[in-house]
Amino acid sequence: MGPVPRRPLITHHGHYEFGRPPADLWRALEEVDQFESWWSWLEDFRIDGGSVARGAVLHGVVAPPLPYRMRIRVELSECEPCRRIGALVHGDLEGEAQLEIAEAGTGSEVEVSWTVEMMQRPMRVASRFAHPLMQWGHDAVVAVTVAGFRRRLESME
Repeated sequence: MGPVPRRPLITHHGHYEFGRPPADLWRALEEVDQFESWWSWLEDFRIDGGSVARGAVLHGVVAPPLPYRMRIRVELSECEPCRRIGALVHGDLEGEAQLEIAEAGTGSEVEVSWTVEMMQRPMRVASRFAHPLMQWGHDAVVAVTVAGFRRRLESME
């Protein structure tokens, strides 16, 4: 019997520091109508439930710097303002994600992590041969996301 094929997973665990307190980060996260303007990789975004709260469902298309697009639905399964978000990811990606915010002096520390499985057949096949390239595309999207969020925080009064 040959080797067991690896599941087409994308994982991330990041630690980020911001010079703004948790309340400012949360206020920015609540500006869901601005997400597409901050993050060039996000298209067709909308939120059911009106705000960042437990039970809200975010819908959108992720378009990384690679030739594929992923339609996703993110259900906020846990939401503690200024502290934590837990989410279930569905659609072209399936998995779970967490975001933790903690005070750090006059700023904040943020821990984010997720594990998602690629569900589109072409992505699953590509993952077998080009997983490093797909991880690179993912990591590029994360870097753009963090940079866009930093810019938004810097512009806040």
